[in-house]
Amino acid sequence: MTITNDIRYVGVNDHEIDLFEGQYIVPNGMAYNSYIIDDEKTAVMDSVDIRFSTEWLKNIESALNGRKPDFLIVQHMEPDHSASILEFTKAYPYAKIVSSAKAFAMMKNFFGTDFKERQIVVGEGDTLSLGKHTLTFVTAPMVHWPEVIVTYDSFDKVLFSADGFGKFGALDADEDWACEARRYYFGIVGKYGSQVQSLLKKAASLDIQKICPLHGPILSENLRYYIDLYDKWSSYTPEEEGIVIAYTSVYGNTKRAVLYLAEKLKELGAKKVVINDLARCDMAEAVEDAFRYNKLVLATTTYNADIFPFMREFIDHLTERNYQNRKVALIENGSWAPLAAKVMKEELSKCKNLEFAKNNVKILSALDENSRKEIDLLAQELVYGLTIEF
Repeated sequence: MTITNDIRYVGVNDHEIDLFEGQYIVPNGMAYNSYIIDDEKTAVMDSVDIRFSTEWLKNIESALNGRKPDFLIVQHMEPDHSASILEFTKAYPYAKIVSSAKAFAMMKNFFGTDFKERQIVVGEGDTLSLGKHTLTFVTAPMVHWPEVIVTYDSFDKVLFSADGFGKFGALDADEDWACEARRYYFGIVGKYGSQVQSLLKKAASLDIQKICPLHGPILSENLRYYIDLYDKWSSYTPEEEGIVIAYTSVYGNTKRAVLYLAEKLKELGAKKVVINDLARCDMAEAVEDAFRYNKLVLATTTYNADIFPFMREFIDHLTERNYQNRKVALIENGSWAPLAAKVMKEELSKCKNLEFAKNNVKILSALDENSRKEIDLLAQELVYGLTIEF
């Protein structure tokens, strides 16, 4: 794949993988992106998962057509991007390795060597000339590992963005970018919003015409759309008006309450209502929904004087990723001593800037006249902002 006259794609598609990072369902696989800049000197940008090292090295050989790479630039040391470094050094013994000091320390951990005789250590603002292409390195610590750098090519105005602007899915997958990029972002990078904001501020001073991430497609049109989404995601700003209902139900009574609430919300004109059964849905999709929309309803049973395990897992995902700036409502169910609302609120106390609904719902085993009235009032509050009590 040709990206510019001098930049070519040499990455690989992985359709063998079922779980990325051992936890994220990837039905359309993954792309491990690598690029070559072919100038007076040649640079390879990042490597690939070890299972594809042979394919990657063949791609490099084909793209360079007999030339040898002068540099391997390592932006990120997570093994899906770094595991083939050792194979590269064997294939190209005279190539230098360009990376951050922290990355070289990690190479020692991964490979038993930090390639001391081949190192070029770079940091914030350092440059590397390949000829007409001058690469400027920008540190991006904790986006989403501490050693990360991104690279700007001032000649072609390309930002090599490491894991930034990445997504799930192989390059030959026909799927919506935002959906899988959002799930990727909040699953993997979401905790580090302030660090992403810092990187976006640095990038704002650059004339960027293309973004080349380590996962997902090269972005070359309407870049403002992608940058604005990243700005919203990393500042924890709701992307859309909508109400997400995340629930667990043991015998169906809490589910019936959730369905009743969803019906009332739609009757009142709610723009978007999304329901996630946390015991059955893709948890990463439910987390994505919670960050996408501006209101969240949590509905669960009291369970062993606590909350149902899938609800606890979901809330843990939210708090770990700095969930904030939303309105949250609580529905609890309990046959003799309802505690779920209290436990959920305590767990969410770790989050910033949450507004809790005034009209929460208590169900004693099954819906009755009182709990239906509470749901009616909650629906009005969520749609109209009403907080009338009865």
